[in-house]
Amino acid sequence: MFSFKGPGLKIFAAILAVIALGAGVYLTFFQSKGYEKTEATIVSIENDPDYIPDPDTANDVSRIVTVKYTVDGKEYTTKLDSDAPSYEVGKKVNIMYDPQNPEKITSGKGIGIYFMIAGAVILLLLIGLTIKKKLAVKNLKETQGETVYAPSEQGAQRELYFLTDLGTPKYGHRIEDKDRKVLYEAKMTKFTLAGPFGFDFIDHEHGTTKAHLIGHQEETDWNSFILDNHYTFSFDGEDIWKHLKRSGVKVESRFAQDKVLFPSYTVLRDGAEIGYIEASSQYVHEEDAEEHAVANKMPIQGFYRIFTNEKNLDLLFVVALAFARSGATDDKGGSRKILFNTLKG
Repeated sequence: MFSFKGPGLKIFAAILAVIALGAGVYLTFFQSKGYEKTEATIVSIENDPDYIPDPDTANDVSRIVTVKYTVDGKEYTTKLDSDAPSYEVGKKVNIMYDPQNPEKITSGKGIGIYFMIAGAVILLLLIGLTIKKKLAVKNLKETQGETVYAPSEQGAQRELYFLTDLGTPKYGHRIEDKDRKVLYEAKMTKFTLAGPFGFDFIDHEHGTTKAHLIGHQEETDWNSFILDNHYTFSFDGEDIWKHLKRSGVKVESRFAQDKVLFPSYTVLRDGAEIGYIEASSQYVHEEDAEEHAVANKMPIQGFYRIFTNEKNLDLLFVVALAFARSGATDDKGGSRKILFNTLKG
């Protein structure tokens, strides 16, 4: 099943919209098929005693409209299925009745109309959001081109720390060195509930900034050992795992031998290792981990220690960000390949 967030939420909303439109069309045009038209007179308008008003809405009431009409010389008095501000006692209104059962009537303005309006509005919003997303991605690529990562450049071995902001919807990510100096970071510049987030990726070591669009997490959960779960998000309009594969990245994931609960990732670029990423608690710095002896035993998504000889951190940062934001544990967006890699290793 799809989780109700990001693209999964859009799929759910689209299904609801189609159901609402279908129900509205049926109730408005087909439920009254074969009905005949006549004129009725409003004889009473009363507040519905069973209706519970919204305390935050002034004069929130629901009215029961009763009409009188004649079919084949016989007079009927029946409740109408609609209400309007213009309705008043004595007013003439057009209705449709069932010839087989004249007590069944409709104004043709019942709940079906509202279903159709709701379904149409949801679909239009979804179409608008999709177009807006595509235009944003197109504009991004036109202004700064396709994402190109700096070439691999080897230097001294470094132990670095990948951290994720907690406690805020506009959470970002950063890589620090042992002195807590930020070397590379992603700062959210635009927060949205439906469209992709805007981010600035800042390389402090080389003095560059580049904008990216990161989508909401998408989760497909099959609840099956055979069919793996899938966790992903879009990166500049492309599935993050496809983007990394297209960039020459392969990740070998497994549980660390001395830390069973902590996954680790060997990151390869065009077949050559560029870094080793080890999951951590939120206390990624050794001195913090020692101070919080109990908490440092529990890994938290989005916190890693990175060991690398790379001078350019842009691609390694995106790999860590892919795991931090998606919740996946392998480079296809799954969650169980890591177990097989561990057993194999």
